[in-house]
Amino acid sequence: MEYALKARLDYGDYTAIPGDGQRYELFDGDIHVTPAPSPLHQRLVLRLARRLQDYFAPPAEVFVSPIDVILGPHDVAQPDIAVVAQPHQVSARGIEGAPLLIVEVLSPTTGTYDRTVKSQRYSALGVDHDWLADPEARAIECYRREGRFYRAVAAAEGEAILVHHDFSGLALQLDDLWR
Repeated sequence: MEYALKARLDYGDYTAIPGDGQRYELFDGDIHVTPAPSPLHQRLVLRLARRLQDYFAPPAEVFVSPIDVILGPHDVAQPDIAVVAQPHQVSARGIEGAPLLIVEVLSPTTGTYDRTVKSQRYSALGVDHDWLADPEARAIECYRREGRFYRAVAAAEGEAILVHHDFSGLALQLDDLWR
């Protein structure tokens, strides 16, 4: 009897991965493993999530990793922060479909991966806004999907105030995030 390996994994394969403390994601059918985040990374995630929670009113919700964002049968992400505007997207499995906004906090081990593989898949799968927060550079870059690609629409660094024109009234004092 011959057995063939699956060339492209799906959500069922993803859910069959045994819990071993690692962080797994599935992009275009390929499994990716990322190390546990550092305290600096987690501190920034929580501070930024609090600010976004204060801004986005119900029915929108802000979620932090780990949570499965099921973008399709071959794509399951665990972004650092996901903002969901449609309550029906939240299920017992996780977030079903593209959230309004995803934030990835860059680290030395995941920065290139977050900027390339993840951003490309997020854009292709309908995530309207992708933000990249870099704690070492003390900077946030904001991208908006236009067609199948992202375009930079806002950025700030250091002690500046991040203003994003797609989100009226949102102004993030960045120095509060880096402390």
